[in-house]
Parts: sequence; C-alpha cells; structure tokens
Amino acid sequence: MPASTSAATVIKARKGAERTPAQPSAPDEAEPPSGKHDFFWTYTEEPHRTRRLAIIKAHPEITKLCGPEPLTKYVVAGVVAMQVFWAWYLSQTPFWSVKFWAVAYVFGATANQNLFLAIHEISHNLAFRSPLANRLFAIFANLPIGIPYSASFRPYHLTHHKSLGVDGLDTDLPTALEAVFLDSIFGKAFFCTFQIFFYAIRPMAVYRVPLTWVHYLNIVVQLAFDLALVRLTSPTAVLYLLLSSFLAGSLHPLAGHFIAEHYVYETVTAAQRDPDARVPVPETFSYYGPLNWLTYNVGLHNEHHDFPAIPWTRLPAVYDMAREFYQDLPRHESWSYAIWRFIWDDNVGITCRVKRKNGGRVVGGGAVNWKETEIQA
Repeated sequence: MPASTSAATVIKARKGAERTPAQPSAPDEAEPPSGKHDFFWTYTEEPHRTRRLAIIKAHPEITKLCGPEPLTKYVVAGVVAMQVFWAWYLSQTPFWSVKFWAVAYVFGATANQNLFLAIHEISHNLAFRSPLANRLFAIFANLPIGIPYSASFRPYHLTHHKSLGVDGLDTDLPTALEAVFLDSIFGKAFFCTFQIFFYAIRPMAVYRVPLTWVHYLNIVVQLAFDLALVRLTSPTAVLYLLLSSFLAGSLHPLAGHFIAEHYVYETVTAAQRDPDARVPVPETFSYYGPLNWLTYNVGLHNEHHDFPAIPWTRLPAVYDMAREFYQDLPRHESWSYAIWRFIWDDNVGITCRVKRKNGGRVVGGGAVNWKETEIQA
C-alpha cells in the first residue's frame, strides 16, 4: 500500500479509537501502550540484513552489481563547476534580492542536495575502488557546500546502516528532546524548515567520533576554498553557497527524502507498538519518482539499505531483479507530499521512527567498532 495513500486509513482508525475510549476493543485495535511522545520501540532485527540474505539466495547474480560507478566522478565535477559559476555570477548581486534567492533555491539548493547525496555515495566507496581516493574525492565534492562535512558524515552514516534504529548510535533518529518540543504542527514545520541544522548538530550531541587526518584535511581544504572565493570574487559568493546548502535541507522538494526514507507513514497496530509482541514495523520507504534523476537514486532506499555496495546507477536493476521482494513494500509517491503530510497530518511526526534499545556498533569510534572490512559486508 503506498504511504501517500494510507492517511485516511490511519486517521479513521485513530479517531475512531478516540471517540469510544470506554468501549473494549479487539486486540489488534487496542490503544497503543506508549505515550504520545514515544517512538516505535522494537526488539526485532533490522529488516535489511534478513532481506539481503533472502534475495542473494533467490538471485545470487545480484552480487555482480556491486562495485564503484565511474560516472559518479564526472557528474560531481560538473555540479561543482556549476556551483562555482553561480557563486561567481551572483558575487555582486545583493543578498536580499529576489534574483539571489531564486537562483539559490532553484539551482543552488538542487545542486547542493545533489552533492550531499554524492558524498553519501562516496561514503560507501562507490566512486573509486581505492578507499583513499573516495575520501579525497568526497572533500572535493564538499567544496560548494561551504562548510567541511564530508569526513564527519561517513562514520555517522555508516553507523546508521550498520546500527539502524539503535538508540544512541543511529544519529538519523530524532532525540527524545526533539520529540517533546517538536511534536506539533508548528514544531514539525520548524523542523522541516531548519532540518539541515538538526542533521548537522544532532550527531555531536549523541556521540562524537574521533578526528582523523581526513577531518583536518577536509577543514583546511574547505577553508582555503572559501577564502579563495572571497578574495577572487566577494563574500557574497560564499553566502550563495551557504544559502544553497540551507535551502537544500529546508522546504525544498528534494529535501523530502530526509523525511520520506525512515519516518513511519503506515498504519501501525497495537501489536506492532508493543515491543514484546516482536511484530516488525515498516521502517524504510522507497520512492520511485523522477526526482531520483537529481539525487543518485536515493529514493530507492530499501534497495540501498539492502545492498549498500551497489551504486546508484544499478539500484533500479536491484528492484527489477528482485521485484517480488520490493513491489508490495510501502512506498512514497511524492517527496513534496511527504513533507506536507509530515507537517499537517497528526498521525505522522517526530516520534514516527522505529528505535531499538540494544545492539549495534559504531563506525570510526567508541569502545566496540565495525572494522573497515565489515562495513560493506
């Protein structure tokens, strides 16, 4: 059932329960035991490893799709060049002008979201065979974003894959504090508008990975690039890049992927809400629409989590090859509508995420780490 078509079912079920609180309900229609600000806690294993093993058993040839995609470096180089051009073009344009913000929203935000997701691809070693080449190329892709971010993104994102939903490890999860203060229409609108800051600050608030020479190189190269841009053009050019990054993670159609990927939009029964029942809740959602052309097919998110070593150009082949595993999974039909529903639908919000209390390891720091050889396994 499409996620975008299930709102009526969810609202009807929940409002019906609110109107008749004194009447006994059937077990699968009982009121959830958790409070309004609680998440979907579960003891079940994250679904992707299980499905990956099942798909490989049914379609062993799918592993041949793994490996880097040479096209990625050319796309990244083109987008970086385009952003440098726009930064130069707008360097003498007033910041508070319609032209400046229109270009930043239409072209800049689209380009920088593309680069966010290029860094996402590169973090999985999918641009080059050499891990070092991928680390260095991610620093290059980072340049139009304006702030050094690629080196820190990798360990946090790989931990998101290897420890999906584990509270205190998966920094893609909202914190309990966010759930309390942002669980309202105003709070959700604020979150969607400024979510880029939440994704930037939250990881450091949850746990910190140790800095390496790659982090320091990322910082030095980015600051040198920003300074050169200021000297050769004007400070407004750097402001354009920073505004592009902000808008890319704000109320922009491509920013819908942040919310659409793992927030639960489906009807969740009382049995699914009860951790002791061990009934899994759908926790990853794909999108197969045209915006994938601008975002390295990140919409094929179930496919990506199942096979993170398969690059963006071959993810559609994963769906085609293992269609019986994916065609009935809940999905989104529109990222823009995903943002709209997230803000306005009372049944969707900050707490609609699956969390696990135990298990998991971190990548790049902590007492128990994933080894580099295990990361893509």
